[in-house]
Amino acid sequence: MEDGAKPRDLEDRTFLFAESVRTSVKQLPRTVSNREGVRQVVRASGSVAANWIEADEALSKKDFLMRAKICRKEAKESRLFLRLIDVGLTKSNIARRDALAAEARELTLIFSAIISKSSGS
Repeated sequence: MEDGAKPRDLEDRTFLFAESVRTSVKQLPRTVSNREGVRQVVRASGSVAANWIEADEALSKKDFLMRAKICRKEAKESRLFLRLIDVGLTKSNIARRDALAAEARELTLIFSAIISKSSGS
């Protein structure tokens, strides 16, 4: 994700997102307010990747749509917690956080488009 070229395969892209979140949070200040936010963003970002794998292997259209909706929900939650965590005052932490929040937003839009096209709406 660092080089600007994003994988077209959602399994790879969601994995890289979760991995980047984990790498990024290691650089954050260890504050009381970050403890829960970091825990939540790590869980939510991993859930995006895990649920996409589940959607890709769905047993039915209904199962696929449910998993895709969970992916969208978890991507939104990831963005929220990324915006809430205290990154400190370093420009690199701020830039990294903003890039991850932008990726979470893009993933939300991708999953929204998938849901819309799959449900026939």
